[in-house]
Amino acid sequence: MKFIHTADWHLGKLVHGIYMTEDQRFFLNQFVDLVEEEKPDAVVIAGDLYDRSVPPTEAVELLNEILFKINVELKTPVVAIGGNHDSAERLSFGSSWYKQSQFFLSGKLEAGFHPVHINGVNFYLVPYAEPGMVRHLLGDDTIHSHQDAMKAVIGKIEESLNPNEPNVFVGHAFVLGGKTSDSERTLSVGGSGCVGAELFAPFSYTALGHLHSPDAIKHDKVRYSGSLLKYSFSEAKQEKSVSIIEINDKGQFDLRIRSLTPKKDLRELEGYLDELMDPSFYEKQVQHDYLKIILHDEGALIDPINKLRQIYPNVLHLERKIAMADMKKKHSFTTIKEEKKSDLELFQHFYEEMTTSAFTDEKSAVMAEVIEKALKEEVQK
Repeated sequence: MKFIHTADWHLGKLVHGIYMTEDQRFFLNQFVDLVEEEKPDAVVIAGDLYDRSVPPTEAVELLNEILFKINVELKTPVVAIGGNHDSAERLSFGSSWYKQSQFFLSGKLEAGFHPVHINGVNFYLVPYAEPGMVRHLLGDDTIHSHQDAMKAVIGKIEESLNPNEPNVFVGHAFVLGGKTSDSERTLSVGGSGCVGAELFAPFSYTALGHLHSPDAIKHDKVRYSGSLLKYSFSEAKQEKSVSIIEINDKGQFDLRIRSLTPKKDLRELEGYLDELMDPSFYEKQVQHDYLKIILHDEGALIDPINKLRQIYPNVLHLERKIAMADMKKKHSFTTIKEEKKSDLELFQHFYEEMTTSAFTDEKSAVMAEVIEKALKEEVQK
């Protein structure tokens, strides 16, 4: 049995003021072509179909269009769940009759935990749910964290799970140790939003959504597909992909990765302004990509972002390397302060941070005298 694992489409996503809908449409049409080529027995979407609980009309229309092509025109079963960005109630609408065309959409967690059977494989659909909701659903007052909730849900599934058949868990969660990016919404404060990978041991394969890197965790049977596109510059170096799983009747599987090409990549460029605007440099670049540019220039620059946009029309973010260095120095200064440095040492680091000049022995002697005098006056008061 073969299925494609994808997640975190985030339709309707706004990145630095740009709606990504047309980029998502371009990518998803490639995904439809991939489905037509691979002819899987199912497509699994592990949550966050939309980027917000009330998505824009264009996002709703795009999801309807793509799912119709996959499920109706290509006659491919779809297994999907809601994520933390989705509205459980909105996704759950119509789910009872969707099943007639083998479109299994679980927007809201419900008691029962019956699997979806497709070609000999049991798919257990567990949409994102807050611990309080799981506590109420199961009537278990001991559930307080996501770990508690997931453990309780999987415990209920295990009551009827057949370990001699291939069982696939479809969920939306933050597995402990996973690598995060800036475009993901925190599930809860501290570590209470995390779940341990060991909870998924009863399953042959766990298809997860939420973390946007396909390499978010390294595990033999637990995997994130990663997001549809790059949604923050912290993801600039990631290669987005979908996972193709071929699983046998004993639950053993082979994994293949297929990468698709975005309409516009999201990248970082770094250098001096004159260098970036030199034809010998920019003619070798894909100029219409979404860009974060880090300038090395010191001193004042007149309207650099609009100059750059004459060549790179989709500059979304501009930083100065010197500003980044200042931030690091401020962080260093805070750390030093926390280490209980002397007043003179603290002033030395403050002076170097503000002036970028060396704090000489002569300056140190003068400042030591000033500090000593100030302390004596304070004592006399």
